[in-house]
Amino acid sequence: MAIDMSKRIVIFILALLSCAASAGSARPLRDGFGLTGADGKLSSAGGKWFFEFDSNVSDDTGRIRTGSVVELLPSAALEKITADVQKRSDAYYRLWGNVTKYRGSNYIFPIYFLPVSATDNQTEPEESSTPPLSEGRGSTSQQQKARIAINEPNDVLAIPAEIIVKLETRRILRHEQLKKGLQLKQDFILVNRSAVLSSSADGEPEVTLEALGRNIPRISFRLLPCEVLEKTQHEQSIEADPVRFKIAGILTQYKGEYYLLLQKATRTYSHENFGR
Repeated sequence: MAIDMSKRIVIFILALLSCAASAGSARPLRDGFGLTGADGKLSSAGGKWFFEFDSNVSDDTGRIRTGSVVELLPSAALEKITADVQKRSDAYYRLWGNVTKYRGSNYIFPIYFLPVSATDNQTEPEESSTPPLSEGRGSTSQQQKARIAINEPNDVLAIPAEIIVKLETRRILRHEQLKKGLQLKQDFILVNRSAVLSSSADGEPEVTLEALGRNIPRISFRLLPCEVLEKTQHEQSIEADPVRFKIAGILTQYKGEYYLLLQKATRTYSHENFGR
């Protein structure tokens, strides 16, 4: 009886450790989750670009925690961001895009962005459209005093301290970017094309469109990591011969090369493959 009890205690402790480990590690966001205006910092390493989140982002199954760094996928928007970051002293952006999931990791397919600046003293000050006061009308200290006082004795409504902290550290859109707007290269939708999976010279996954008897050259696109790609690769791995798929996806261009983000891949059969 004592041995059985000790075994139960060990199993119970192992179960608690397993639950604690699973609770401490954030699960990835679901594939296709829409990222709508997330603030963060851009960085690069090894020829790839990454986005560090300023706040938590979660869906009904997973979460990206504050400070997490997620790889940005090649896209027309990413090419525009990388060109813009070369002109700035900081690399903070507000980002829109689609989150993908591939082999347990999240990636971001950028669609739209806006440069932002922090309001603290560590970042470049924001340009103001209001002309500065002349020396005769007031000094810098007088301008600071003219700002709206918060939580003063005569205030009608007191603002909680945590809200004040958020207001002081919030990021704001850059005026020049709002005026110029964004001129992104256009992405295209590829639908109902017959294709087979292949690999590039460096081993990266590609998809090759089939001509199906027509006298046109075969075209290949690099495939971006996503859940549809993972499932398609698994289906191909259990077959000895190439598998034909009917595919649909977002076709984008980055640094002169085309990439395809699969949205759908359905296996197709010829008449010889159907059982009688």
